[in-house]
Amino acid sequence: MQLARVLILAPHTDDAELGCGGTIARLLEEGAHISIAVFSTAEDSRPPDTPEGLLRDEFIEAMRIMGVPEKQLFIYDYPVRRLSYYRQEVLEELVRLRRTVAPTAVLLPASSDLHQDHQVVHIEGLRAFKDLTLWGYELPWNHVNFSAEAFVCLQERHLMRKWEALCAYKSQFQLQRPYFEREFILSLARVRGVQVRAEYAEAYEVLRVRL
Repeated sequence: MQLARVLILAPHTDDAELGCGGTIARLLEEGAHISIAVFSTAEDSRPPDTPEGLLRDEFIEAMRIMGVPEKQLFIYDYPVRRLSYYRQEVLEELVRLRRTVAPTAVLLPASSDLHQDHQVVHIEGLRAFKDLTLWGYELPWNHVNFSAEAFVCLQERHLMRKWEALCAYKSQFQLQRPYFEREFILSLARVRGVQVRAEYAEAYEVLRVRL
């Protein structure tokens, strides 16, 4: 599979790290070119009495920890939970990203992700990149069903880099998100690893494979 140039589509800040942070760590270690597009900085969802732009700053810091250069980050400010109002604009941004990044593979929210913003990014991502390798990443709290069809095997160091990046999101710890717990991150990766006889793994829905 060609994973030399990977574009990751994240509806919100932190989705890329939560869904495929270990994969990002491994691919970077192997020399891949990683670009990440975030469509909402979720200003309306930040904790009370926190500064404007907090989640944007946390995302940039998380990516610095991961090792993704800032020039490979694309951050948009569509309102959280209202991406469906801007479907055409999102699609046009994706088409521009296709020209700018020229990815060989795209990771995006899985088709079974129930969050309204994630559904928009999934559908418009399919529309813009339908002829490329496409994998849907897992965010279990948003799924009733998830088709785990591809697995990226990980070492503990990849999971630790993912966790270190997530620790940049102090706002999410302040909100006590249950999926921002070290035990949860490691346990899910261990379950996925057991399924393919590896120590750890992240699972993906396979939408398209182009070799």
